Amino acid sequence: MQFKLCDDPWGEEELNAIRRVMDSGMYTMGQNVRAYEEQFAHKFGTKHAVMVSSGSTANLLAIASLVYSKRLPRGAEVIVPAVSWSTTYAPLEQYGMKLVFVDIDKDTLNMDVQALRNAITEKTKMVFLVNLLGNPNYFDEVFEICQQKNIIVIEDNCESLGAEYKGKKLGTLGLIGTFSTFYSHHLCTMEGGVVVTDDQELYEYMLAIRAHGWTRNLPEDSSIYHKKDDPFYESFNFIVPGYNLRPLEMEGAIGLEQLKKMDRMIAQRRENARYFKEKMKQFPEIRLQKEMEASSWFGFSLVLEGRLKGKRSQIVEGLRHAQVETRPIVAGNFTRNKVIEYMDYSIPAPLVNADEIHDNGFFIGNHSKNNFAEIDYFTETMQGILSEV
Repeated sequence: MQFKLCDDPWGEEELNAIRRVMDSGMYTMGQNVRAYEEQFAHKFGTKHAVMVSSGSTANLLAIASLVYSKRLPRGAEVIVPAVSWSTTYAPLEQYGMKLVFVDIDKDTLNMDVQALRNAITEKTKMVFLVNLLGNPNYFDEVFEICQQKNIIVIEDNCESLGAEYKGKKLGTLGLIGTFSTFYSHHLCTMEGGVVVTDDQELYEYMLAIRAHGWTRNLPEDSSIYHKKDDPFYESFNFIVPGYNLRPLEMEGAIGLEQLKKMDRMIAQRRENARYFKEKMKQFPEIRLQKEMEASSWFGFSLVLEGRLKGKRSQIVEGLRHAQVETRPIVAGNFTRNKVIEYMDYSIPAPLVNADEIHDNGFFIGNHSKNNFAEIDYFTETMQGILSEV
């Protein structure tokens, strides 16, 4: 038996959607992408959704829109958790921000609230929250701290689509939220991402930045630029530095089908997590992620404690031989990656909990379909491995 990181969430519906796009002859961003954006915004309760080529470019677009709208000045301090994916941090470096890395809560794996409070200075302009592996942050506490000091809060929700905090979907609590719909994520458009916001000005900046910085995709009554009544002029008219972050039309078509399945797939992930947590009670020296509110359970993190500390390599190798796929918990303590040499950053306090998962943590997948059998296989395999450790 195998236990893969992810399953294939596509059916005939997604394949038919691709065929319809191929038959239309329109492959670049068009009506399917627009329809997907509208339905995504409606599903998540936001005014605007902008589809892009990946979750990574969703983060890039979010930061760029804040810079060019003059909400986030270059050189500002931005507080980030020490555990996340590389492209949470890269856009901040690329736009000249100083990254302030703070520790995570050892149980939730999200930003430690006291560490956040201690790291704030007069130069702090934004907190970039990351909802790690499907799990919500302590939003009430974070917003209380940041509102008192007029600090922007945005969310990297690329791993937590469908999760909720007090009945509100993650990605919609901050000024901006980003999502990934890569193959292994909650919704799968193969490649793709989405940015959501209720802010009209930021939305319009995103429309321009996503496509070269031009005005062509702006609404006729744009609040950031007065369009001329001349389609020829506006076809190649640039108002901000931009990129080509556009998705493909077939990705929008696939997304429309995936949205129909979203509630069922998130519910199944939660059922899998309930079963997994029950089965893991037999391993008291393996710490699982503590669920905050309603996680969407991207996957299952495991942190080795007690006599198992320092034995990750042996355990992971045993799982590999048993065809159980594993990964680090995201990037572990990101500041221990060589790429940090290229960044302007500070670490105001020791990253104790981030170091712990860097050295003693690993991750296995959760699926959008029932994977009780795979969980049984994993726990049986672990029993055998741990008996020899």
